[in-house]
Amino acid sequence: MVLPTIVPSYVFGKEAPSNRINVAMIGCGRQTVTPNIPQFLKSEIGQILAVCDVDKWRLDNAVKQVNEGYSKSKGFTYKGCKAYSDFRDVLSSKEIDAVMIATPDHWHVPLAIEAAKAGKHISLEKPISTCIGHGRRLVEVLKKTHVITRNDSEFRTLPKFARAVELVRNGRIGKIQKIYLAVPAELNGNALPPQPTMPVPTELNYDMWLGPAWEAPYTEKRVHAQKAYGRPGWMRVDSYCNGMISNWGAHLMGIAQWGNNTEYTGPVEIEGNGDFDKGLWNTMNRFEIHYTYANGVEMFFKIERPYVRFEGTEGWVEVEYPDKLTASSDAILNSEIGPNEIHFSTALSDKEDFLNAVKKRRPSMEPLETAHRTISMCQLGLIAVKIGAKLKWDPVKEDFIGDNAASALIDRPIREKYFKF
Repeated sequence: MVLPTIVPSYVFGKEAPSNRINVAMIGCGRQTVTPNIPQFLKSEIGQILAVCDVDKWRLDNAVKQVNEGYSKSKGFTYKGCKAYSDFRDVLSSKEIDAVMIATPDHWHVPLAIEAAKAGKHISLEKPISTCIGHGRRLVEVLKKTHVITRNDSEFRTLPKFARAVELVRNGRIGKIQKIYLAVPAELNGNALPPQPTMPVPTELNYDMWLGPAWEAPYTEKRVHAQKAYGRPGWMRVDSYCNGMISNWGAHLMGIAQWGNNTEYTGPVEIEGNGDFDKGLWNTMNRFEIHYTYANGVEMFFKIERPYVRFEGTEGWVEVEYPDKLTASSDAILNSEIGPNEIHFSTALSDKEDFLNAVKKRRPSMEPLETAHRTISMCQLGLIAVKIGAKLKWDPVKEDFIGDNAASALIDRPIREKYFKF
C-alpha cells in the first residue's frame, strides 16, 4: 500500500491546507529548529510549506524536521515541505502567504523589506535591525505595503511580564518616575582573538550568508559551527549583530517601552559608558546607559540579571526572567484588573498572535514599528557609549540634535550585491 505524501484536506477539516496560512521559514539555524518550527507545527491555522537556508546541511535538517513533525501528528507519511536555497525563490512563490525570518541579524531588514514588497506577511526574529537607519527604512516600506507584521519575541506573553505591564499601565504604581532594566552577560563566554582563515565548507554559500555585510575571510567562529547548532559566533561580531545590548535588549527593552507606553517614540537624552571586546568577537561586554524622556521619566540600562523594574509615585513593580514578579506591596501585586481596564494576561503566544493577526487582518500584539523603536533604544545606547558624551535625540525626526558624529552612526552602508536600499 502506498501512503499519501501530501496532506489530504480531510485531515484538517475546515482548516484544510487551502484554508490555512502557508508559512516559509527563512533561516534554519538554532532558533528555527528549537522554538520556531515546533511552535508552527502545532498551529491549527498555519502550515509550514517551505524552508530556506544558505547552508545545505541545515536546510536538509529543517525539511526532515517539518516532514517528520507533520507525519507524526497527522498519522501518515508527509513529504510536502519544499526546500529553497535562495530567498528570492521563496518570495516569488504564490503559494507562500507569510514568512518567518530567522537569519543572522544583518539580513533581517533586507529580507523583511523584500518580503513586504512581495506581499508576504512577516514574523521577524529580534532584534529586527543592526542600526536605526535600516529599521526606519523597513518601517517606511511597511507603511506602504500594509502587510501584517510581528516581532518574534515571546516576552509579552510570558505571564509574569504581561501581568507586570498590566499593573503599571493601569496605574497601580502611580505615575512612572524611573525604569531599571538589565540583560545577562554574553552567553558565549570569553572574547575571541583574531582567527585564522579557513576553507569555506562545501555546504555553505558563504557569499550569500554575508549578503549585505562587507566581504570578510571565512572562519568558523565568524559564522556558525559546521554541522552543529551551538550559539553562533556571528552574535558577537558587530558587522552582523549589536551583541547582548540588542540581543536580549530586544526582549527586556521591549517590556520597558511597553510598560512606559512609549512604543512609538523614544527618549530625548542618552548618555552611557561601556567596554568592548577586542578581536574577532568585538561587541560590548559591559555598559551602563541613562535615558531621559520628554516627560521626565528616567531609564537605566545595564548588564546584570534579566529584569525590568518600574518605580512610580505610589510603589514599584519588578519582573525578572523567567517568572519572578515582585512589588512594593501585596496590594499592588494582588490587584485585580477591572473589566474596563487594560488587559494583557490572555494574550496568545507570539506565533499564534502573528497567525491570528494574518487571518483576521488586524495588527499583531507587537508590530514591527514598535520593535524598531525598541531596538532603537538599544542602538541609541550603543552610539552614546561610542561617542562618550551626553546626546540629545529628536524621537520624531529620529536624529541627534547638534552632534554630527553621533548622527553619522545612525546608518551603516551595505554591500549591494543581493539587495539595494
